[in-house]
Amino acid sequence: MGIQSNYVRSVLLFTSLAFAVSWSIPRHVKRIFQLQPTVQQVQFPVLGGTGFDLSQATIPVREIQSGGPPKDGIPALSNPKLVSAAEASYLGPSDRVVGVVSGRESRAYPLAILNYHEIINDRIGELPIAVTYCPLCDSAVVFDRRTPLGEREFGVSGLLYNSNVLMYDRSNAESLWSQIKGEGVSGPGARMKLTVLPMELTTWAAWQARHPNTTVISSETGHRRNYRTSPYAGYFQQPNLMFPAKPISNALPLKERMIGVWDDTAALAIPVSAFAGKSTQIEKSLGSKKFTVAFDAKDQTIRVVEADAGLQWMNTFWFAWYAFRPGTEIAGR
Repeated sequence: MGIQSNYVRSVLLFTSLAFAVSWSIPRHVKRIFQLQPTVQQVQFPVLGGTGFDLSQATIPVREIQSGGPPKDGIPALSNPKLVSAAEASYLGPSDRVVGVVSGRESRAYPLAILNYHEIINDRIGELPIAVTYCPLCDSAVVFDRRTPLGEREFGVSGLLYNSNVLMYDRSNAESLWSQIKGEGVSGPGARMKLTVLPMELTTWAAWQARHPNTTVISSETGHRRNYRTSPYAGYFQQPNLMFPAKPISNALPLKERMIGVWDDTAALAIPVSAFAGKSTQIEKSLGSKKFTVAFDAKDQTIRVVEADAGLQWMNTFWFAWYAFRPGTEIAGR
């Protein structure tokens, strides 16, 4: 009887903990957003476990902050279940998705999923990719998981730099990688660049119209989340930041949506305001390389539709782009 009682108590405790973890992200976001707390600096002197070796970090260790959830507290997904567009009933036409095309395959990664997981390790055909999204920066970047250290799977470290997610690779060394910098910032991966792949951040309806045979990530992720609601809705509705970033520029509203385009020598910000509220396309160049950006006034989406080889891009908020690339130019300025 005693053994059975202990077993029942253990099951109940595990169930309660699982329920608490499943709701930890939205509750944490709401709490820190309302309280605007002092930033938590972190010190992780050892490698492995819940910490990372920062002894050879290429970014200021004092500016690395705890985002709240611990390592893997925001669980990245790997090899997600896929469904057809018709089966993705949890998505509405205006829901935003990260769209990726490789060869003849097209796939959508909804922000409804990425809000709660931030990284999706996937493979399109033979191409291993990491679809990444940082809700604090509204930054969407797709990386080739074939790094200079070999193919890697990425997880969410629980740490931030300039309000932007620090990823880690699931290897013995666990290097940290900055999403917006697109490179390693600690461990064996330090200063190594990740290859950024073409993508677009658009609406589910627009993506389906351009790619009717697309597949999409299923809401059956193995995690208990309400993918029909966003824990960051309040954050997007007002101008303040949750965590500091520097330097800061007021040349544009901090949270103005934009696309940043760059190559090895220059960077250009194309904000939504550059289109004066009209659905149109503009042609730009970086050096001798040309690209075309389209804006949809109805959906308020901005995407690269054509670009010369050697150019890379990401969608993000202005404050985050400027914090990492203060030498950027702004289209139309």
